[in-house]
Amino acid sequence: MDKRKNRIAQWAFDTRPILGRFHLWLDDVDIEWVRGDGTQSLHDSISFVDESMERLFTMTAAVTALGTKLFGRFGEGKSADKQELNQVKKDADAISAYAMSESLWYLSRSLPENHAIMVCLGEGMMPKGGETPEMGSNPMLGFGRIYARPQVAKFLETQVLKLINDDDFKWDDFRQEVNKAGVTIWGSAIDTLENTSRFAKGKDTGPMTVLHIFDQPLAVTRSYEGYIGNLVIPGAIARRAEEESLLINFNTPRSKIVEAIRLTYPDIQNANIHVWTLRGPSRESRIGVLWDEWENLGVHLVDENWTLPSGYQPFVDSGTYAPSFLVRSWKEKGVRHLFLVDGYAASAEAIQAASLSPIFDLDVSLAVFSSKFSLSYEKESRIMHVDPDDPHFEEKLVGIAGRKLEKHEIKRVRSDIRLARSAGIPLDKPVVYIDDFLPEKKWSVMALSGYMEADPYTGAPGIEQVDGNAYRVTVRLSTRQGDKKVTLTLRLLESFEESRLVFNPLLNRFLRGEDYTTRPVKISDSGRIRNELQTLCGAALEYSGKEKIKLCYNKISPDVISLPNQKKLRQILSWYKKHHPIWFSWLEQE
Repeated sequence: MDKRKNRIAQWAFDTRPILGRFHLWLDDVDIEWVRGDGTQSLHDSISFVDESMERLFTMTAAVTALGTKLFGRFGEGKSADKQELNQVKKDADAISAYAMSESLWYLSRSLPENHAIMVCLGEGMMPKGGETPEMGSNPMLGFGRIYARPQVAKFLETQVLKLINDDDFKWDDFRQEVNKAGVTIWGSAIDTLENTSRFAKGKDTGPMTVLHIFDQPLAVTRSYEGYIGNLVIPGAIARRAEEESLLINFNTPRSKIVEAIRLTYPDIQNANIHVWTLRGPSRESRIGVLWDEWENLGVHLVDENWTLPSGYQPFVDSGTYAPSFLVRSWKEKGVRHLFLVDGYAASAEAIQAASLSPIFDLDVSLAVFSSKFSLSYEKESRIMHVDPDDPHFEEKLVGIAGRKLEKHEIKRVRSDIRLARSAGIPLDKPVVYIDDFLPEKKWSVMALSGYMEADPYTGAPGIEQVDGNAYRVTVRLSTRQGDKKVTLTLRLLESFEESRLVFNPLLNRFLRGEDYTTRPVKISDSGRIRNELQTLCGAALEYSGKEKIKLCYNKISPDVISLPNQKKLRQILSWYKKHHPIWFSWLEQE
């Protein structure tokens, strides 16, 4: 009992900035060690940050998961039409991005003075299932968001603006300026709401928040999201193949991969090799050839009728990150089984999965695809390596595609290649690895997953209501040093409706009718609204070197913010600008 009380007290003390911000009370903390020694759990960190900071990151994942589940319109898109479903998804993304952003801001007050957290990769720019390009980006935490003490944040924002706006200011220049200033950056790859469609439809498995923190920034130089081919296998297979002079990576024929599997596990039958890959009619043109290749080898392609070791059924309509936690070999009733992941994912998910490789002894090879590929995967992995300025670009593209390409297709691919190049995505070799995104080849990562609903691949439970206003939230923290599930029991200190306001972005509240003219204004509103604009309509913002941000309404799609709400938004921001000109001196509207 004393040990439990001490644990709760220590967690409450260390995470009080986040608990206070969201008006929460910590009732209980349970820790289950998946790997590692929990005897010194109050005193030892299993990551590159100290134990108090580790608890703050864990609480960030928990609070994001809880706020999204309670106030993100969970399940309201179940019977909705396409337009309403998309709006539910955007509202859910807004809550999750806001909760994580606020948590990181309050967490950053405890950072060492010369440290900063920088978002390097986020997810939400690309249209996903059920969305169309004109719907615009979803609310997200993307490249360049800085969380640090004011002086450090101001310095880094200036350097990030150079990366974005100055073509002569490269990654090496950025690193040199940062090192000269003695600043340490912890890079991050974030998906505040993984499986957004499943969340909106109220599915009982899958929705989660994913936060990866690195001990250095990823070598990305501007906002980027594209698709990336990924093959995730146990490291033992890659090592055994190397001994036999077999090259195993994403571009390897799958028959050779099966050969390497049989060399590593001689007792395995092909039917017990379980390959998880995205499925569905919309993906057939992309990876249908890959499905055929595996099935012709007698391998089992995972579907929703199969039962996982956890006892749950998997899903294959989305969610390419979580299955990586199950990639391994095991025996069931004396029969060997193997689970691996193949296919493609969005860039943030692919990089996150790849960074699990040193934690779980995985081999993850990646191939860069375009942002909306329509060719088969083996062709797609080649077109991104064609020089967009080559006078024979169109001819080479058609040669790879094996068919005539429309002008708009050629234009899009050329644009995708240039965007990837400008963002620092490595296109100089056919297959890349996580090390290619980290400039100092020696690196550490802490992987945090906050589960809104049950996770089929690890068996982690979703959020459970304990009583009227208390909820049990599970977060998994995985590093090279250890792996643990932390279950936090969090209690809302306000009524449910009051808590809804606490977790909702200010601008969302004002757009829905809350009177901003009578609400007490704090100086922190300036930073909150700035962050919310970056999250809600980042594509419509223009930055200048004079610390100004201009909101261009003609760049906001009505599917992101409706025309009536755009009018309201202009009125809201104009009121703040008029009545608090010093606090909102950074804001311009066009």
